[in-house]
Amino acid sequence: MSIHVALNHITRYRYDRPVRLSPQTVRLRPAPHSRTRLLAYSLKVDPAKHFINWQQDPHANYLARITFPDRTEGLRIEVDLVAELATLNPFDFFLEPHARTFPFAYEESERGDLAPYLATGRWGRRFERYLAEAERLARTEQSATDTVAFLVELNRCLARDVRYLVRLQPGVQTPEETLERAAGSCRDSGWLLVQLLRRVGLAARFVSGYLIQLKADQPSLDGPSGPAEDFTDLHAWCEVFLPGAGWIGLDP
Repeated sequence: MSIHVALNHITRYRYDRPVRLSPQTVRLRPAPHSRTRLLAYSLKVDPAKHFINWQQDPHANYLARITFPDRTEGLRIEVDLVAELATLNPFDFFLEPHARTFPFAYEESERGDLAPYLATGRWGRRFERYLAEAERLARTEQSATDTVAFLVELNRCLARDVRYLVRLQPGVQTPEETLERAAGSCRDSGWLLVQLLRRVGLAARFVSGYLIQLKADQPSLDGPSGPAEDFTDLHAWCEVFLPGAGWIGLDP
């Protein structure tokens, strides 16, 4: 059984005098490969006198390039969408035989396409220690020799070790900063997980989108009941590429 939800997102800027806006690039439309099905989408822009061109970037993400011929004292961008929320089994996939245990190597036919998602760097002592612990987990824990079990455990460890906080400052913390502070926003912990996965040889990418959580009709009998009220916000997480399954989401 699915639920249809309507989301309204308004971004507004006000200026103390008429200004000339440079071309604006807006990335507020879910990607065509999103697992959640969109039933309707609209983007409204004010000032009304503008020109909009829809494009796709090299990763197939939608983006709107908007130009404004006249000066304006404000800018308003409104997104309305209707999405179908359905219960999905996150483990409803089968891995290729060579990828069922970790570590594994991608096949030659995959490595070229995945090269951008394997690029990483050296971040610092804390990152290297945390990486070593993750690799030790894969070598010594019997359950972690299974690829899916290893990913679940790594995701669980990050959720335990990095305290979630709402951070309004722009930008993303480096993995070293997130580990040093043992705290970060969703984008910080998501980027940390991306870098850890890449360093152990798994293709990973950073994902952003909308988080929609609905109040339960009835209290849960055997666990948390979820939010007290319907809740929506921008969110970020990680996806890892598993042969046979494709891109699988992980949210630390």
